[in-house]
Order: sequence, then C-alpha cells, then structure tokens
Amino acid sequence: MAKSTKDRNKVPVEMLYGAHPIIEMLKAKRRKLHSIYTTKNLPKAWERVQPYLPASIPNIQYVSRDVLDRMAGTTDHNCIIALVSPFKFTQTIFKPKEKPFIVLLDAIQDVRNAGAILRSAFCTEVDGIVMCKTKGAPLTPAVFKASAGLAEHLPIYQVGSLKQAIAELKQAGYHFYMAVLDGQDATKTTFQKPCCLVIGNEAEGITKEIRGQGTLITLPQKTPDISYNASVAAGILMFLLKYVPGKKN
Repeated sequence: MAKSTKDRNKVPVEMLYGAHPIIEMLKAKRRKLHSIYTTKNLPKAWERVQPYLPASIPNIQYVSRDVLDRMAGTTDHNCIIALVSPFKFTQTIFKPKEKPFIVLLDAIQDVRNAGAILRSAFCTEVDGIVMCKTKGAPLTPAVFKASAGLAEHLPIYQVGSLKQAIAELKQAGYHFYMAVLDGQDATKTTFQKPCCLVIGNEAEGITKEIRGQGTLITLPQKTPDISYNASVAAGILMFLLKYVPGKKN
C-alpha cells in the first residue's frame, strides 16, 4: 500500500506528493485531505493546486524544502505534500457486465512502470485493475506520481492469489489475453469481450502457472532479441483492445 502514517489525531493517513497526484485526488473526491506541507514562499505548483482545495484547509504546515525532501524520500515533490485518507480499493471482484475491460498486473516491480500503466489504463478507459497484494509494486506515493495522479480514478481490486483471481474471472466470463514475447500477432488478433489483459513482470514476464490460462499475444517488433518496456507494451495493447476497429467484437 501507499506510504502510511498517522496525523496528530492518530487518524490513518497516506502521503501524496506533487501537484498532479494531489489535484487528481481532490478531483476524484474519494479521499479526505487531512493536511498539506509546503514552503513559506509558496511554490509555482501551488497555483495549480489551489483552485481544487477546499475552502477551509484543515492544516497547512510551512516547512523548508529539506524537510519536504526527507518526508517524500525524493526531490520530485513540487514542494507540496499532502496527507490524505487511505486509498479505497474495490472490495468485490469485477463482473463482466459492469466492467467489460480489465487489466491484471502480474508482479510489475518498477513503481514508474506501475504508475505509467495505471495512467494509460485511465486514458484508454480500462474499467478496472487487478493487482496482487504480495507481488509487485504496492501503491506508493511514487506510483501515484508516475500515474500523474490518474490512479485515483481507477477501480483497483487487490487479490491474494492471481491464480485464484483468474479462475474466478474466467468463470465469470472474461477472455484472457497474455502479453508475451512468443504469442500471436496482437495487431491481427480479434479480441473478444469481456476481456482481461495480463501484463507480466518486467524481467520474467507472466508467471508460468497462469501463462496458459489465456490467448498469448505479442506486439510486432524489429528483432526477437529485444522487447518493449512493460508500460509501453501495456499502453499499446490497451489502445488496441479499446480503440482499433476490427480487433474486438
């Protein structure tokens, strides 16, 4: 999960940093803003965030940039950090009639890849995301930053076992498409809905125990000894499934 702490009133909170994640959190209206940390000389990013802030901000703390660096664990915070209520995960597994196009992340490790995939998922109108609780990058502040905050708007369901989740989703009627290096040409594939696109680990790909649970698809590339970045491949495939005529029923 995202980096969690407690505010002065012992209320569980999570950290967000950067203008875009904070703006999208406020726009989504799914979390409560508890406090904001920024510099006394307000940063330029404040002008972008301010229109979305509530009329009465609960708690503004003015600190030095060094303090913000230590809080965030990075300098990539635009001099604004927010403490907000924890992200609310979807509590029930997705149903085809309500969420016909979902994406399952199989142990994506890099927070930038995870965030970029979530960003593309929002842009391509993916209906839901399935993630494993114990494998892959958790939803840290860095993931929300890499998603430009757009992860705030996505229904995300966490599972303990990907194998069990796939079994349940297949029984519900989802067709699975596994992004691999040795499958059929994704640009010539007719995708059936409802569908679930599976994106595997950056180094090892899709877990062996679930690889055979769907249609293996591959993006054309210049030579077989190279491959797309996981988030790039995910973005292209999500676009194909959603928008390219003739590639879905």
